[in-house]
Amino acid sequence: MDPLINMLRRSRGARFGLSALSVVLFLSAVGLLGYPVYTNFYQTRVQSRLDKEIASPEHIARYKAGALKDGDALTRIKIPALDVDVVVVEGTSASALRAGAGHYPKTPLPCEAGNVSIAGHRTTYGKPFANVDRLKTGDTIILETPIGSCTYEVSRAPFVTTPVDFSVVANDPAVHALTLTTCNPKGSARERLVIKATLTKGAATQA
Repeated sequence: MDPLINMLRRSRGARFGLSALSVVLFLSAVGLLGYPVYTNFYQTRVQSRLDKEIASPEHIARYKAGALKDGDALTRIKIPALDVDVVVVEGTSASALRAGAGHYPKTPLPCEAGNVSIAGHRTTYGKPFANVDRLKTGDTIILETPIGSCTYEVSRAPFVTTPVDFSVVANDPAVHALTLTTCNPKGSARERLVIKATLTKGAATQA
């Protein structure tokens, strides 16, 4: 340690470099800690807007006409066991998922026949799927759309797959299923955590 101290005493450049490194490390730490706070604040504002949007007569008409666009309110997802209650938007683009959770556009609409699939954040943007790994067989998941609601029950324990395993969200018109996906482990996109559920009650119907 003494040689290092002596070098710093003799070299102004070394002292400046150490000071600059300290500033960079400090700003990096602030960024790492502040980013989730910012995204959660942003998601709260988005959810406030979506709460009003999903209940409006104009939005209901667009839902019935199948005219929703990326980022539009699609359904409310409630998971009583986890105290989750958020509006899911249409689409899984980066901008759409700032709402917290988004519907895979190539899968059926909520409550319809097939494999309805929804992706959600686990550590940022409100982290609605933060604790979906705790879900157990039989736990309920409720989807409330602008025209109706339905209930699903978790049909198997949460499991992990690769980020490129799109078979878990592939559609099968013969089933009435719901699939939730999120990153795993928390804070990493190395894997995908998957929850499978089966429709047990209700279905949204077109008027």
